[in-house]
Amino acid sequence: MAGMVFGLENPMMTALQHLLDIPDGEAGAAGGEKQGPTRAYVRDARAMAATPADVKELPGAYAFVVDMPGLGSGDIKVQVEDERVLVISGERSREEKEDAKYLRMERRMGKLMRKFVLPENADMEKISAACRDGVLTVTVEKLPPPEPKKPKTIQVQVA
Repeated sequence: MAGMVFGLENPMMTALQHLLDIPDGEAGAAGGEKQGPTRAYVRDARAMAATPADVKELPGAYAFVVDMPGLGSGDIKVQVEDERVLVISGERSREEKEDAKYLRMERRMGKLMRKFVLPENADMEKISAACRDGVLTVTVEKLPPPEPKKPKTIQVQVA
């Protein structure tokens, strides 16, 4: 399974594997020239690899917990694409002050993004998100389990 290290999913390995799976010239090819992945694709892959997340299965829901440091709730987008792909994204930019000179810049800036394929029993109509202290929690309710089919009883008539 792609992106698995010691049986655990690793977002960095998943992003790198996804980059390696693109045939030459497929992304951004113009006029028959063979080119590598587009800048936007590489930027998104880096954002996915650098955005930590936890996924928890609860009795009635799935919870996606994503670190979104320095972003307010208005800077975060939570979307469902292609019917079952949960996309969490945001972008953090550096505050520019004309009278300040950076001596060291270590905090991560730029795009934050994660994509998750939701399971079949996820209720697409019941998705909620809350951000507190730079941690976003997206909750996706589960659909109720299908009721087991009851055996049909047929009345036997004596002829």
